[in-house]
Amino acid sequence: MTKSNHELKKSISCIDKSGYSISKRESETMSKKEEPPKTTKTKKTPQKKPPVSKTPEKKVKKEPEDWIEEILPKQRPKVAQKEDKDLSDVAVNRIPGIGPAVADKLMSAGYITLAAVAHASPIELVEHCEIGEQTAKRLITAARSQVGIGFRNAKELLKVRKELVKISTGSKALDSLLAGGIETSSLTEISGEFRTGKTQICFQLCVMTAMDKKLGGLESGVIYVDTEGTFRPERIMQICERFDAPAEEVLSRIHVGRAYNSDHQMVLVLESPKLIREKNVKLLIIDSLTSHFRAEYAGRGSLLERQQKLNKYLHQLLRLAEVYDVAVVATNQVLSKPDVLYGETTFPIGGHIVAHSCTTRIFLRKGKGDKRIARVIDSPHIPEIETVFSISAEGIIDPEDST
Repeated sequence: MTKSNHELKKSISCIDKSGYSISKRESETMSKKEEPPKTTKTKKTPQKKPPVSKTPEKKVKKEPEDWIEEILPKQRPKVAQKEDKDLSDVAVNRIPGIGPAVADKLMSAGYITLAAVAHASPIELVEHCEIGEQTAKRLITAARSQVGIGFRNAKELLKVRKELVKISTGSKALDSLLAGGIETSSLTEISGEFRTGKTQICFQLCVMTAMDKKLGGLESGVIYVDTEGTFRPERIMQICERFDAPAEEVLSRIHVGRAYNSDHQMVLVLESPKLIREKNVKLLIIDSLTSHFRAEYAGRGSLLERQQKLNKYLHQLLRLAEVYDVAVVATNQVLSKPDVLYGETTFPIGGHIVAHSCTTRIFLRKGKGDKRIARVIDSPHIPEIETVFSISAEGIIDPEDST
């Protein structure tokens, strides 16, 4: 009996163990079956996140690349209907897409309008505004697309030419020589020996520009860059008496800048756009053009450097005249060539660079007594003719008025 009982106990214990093992296997298999759905849930969650994270990355990449598209007009046909003058007068700081830091650099360097940026070159913006070359190219491209620099009909150019302002010299003889006077958007050179009337013509042009319209003037501002220290306000007052113009008002509209070297002379021109817009300047006088360049770059060894710097300065004046519709008048000294046997022995300084850059060139020479002879030596629309004028206490007058 004992053996049989013992065997029964072993069999029962084996059954218990086998049942335990079965339950354990069932629990393991159940746990394995429950695990797959957990893994599937975890895989689904990261699939939903990528589209949310991609959207801000695309916006960040588009901002630096497509900022020019914000500057460009969204509706180009409407912009084409506007006049070029309205677009060119738009200030740089009002263009959408340009940050305040870049706008301040442009305005401080003299590029305060859309047209000024459109007429500039990338090298100039990099040098004067201290910005990157790619940024400069983008700015110029955006400005040119708005201003519309390109081909124009000749009929439209004729209308623009007829609307140009011409400043009278106060002498009928000189006005007829210049086809009505000194025109804006151009560079006029007045060269000649000493005591031929270069500075006197500049003084009278200041009075004719600054005095009131009812007296025959333009009632506009004048910028006078004095390189030789020859500007005299007393002489301006004498000329004002001839036209019965109030001297104080005329002098208040003339802004004189004394240039002490060629670099300072170029800086004054770069700083002039602010004054041009604030004071409605229509006349910019450089008296004289080559005085400092001639003194600082002496000899044939520095001739190349002088001519390159002078060429850069002349292009600044031309761009200033065209962008802001200003008449630029520059006096120039002369040199003599004793080896020339026939013809003229005196020639303006600057050589071919000055000759090619100036729009109209006037050469003065002395006559009998107080008479002077003015001759047009180069102009795109005026023939090579000459006339006679006189210098008196009242300014530049016609010979018949002096008797």
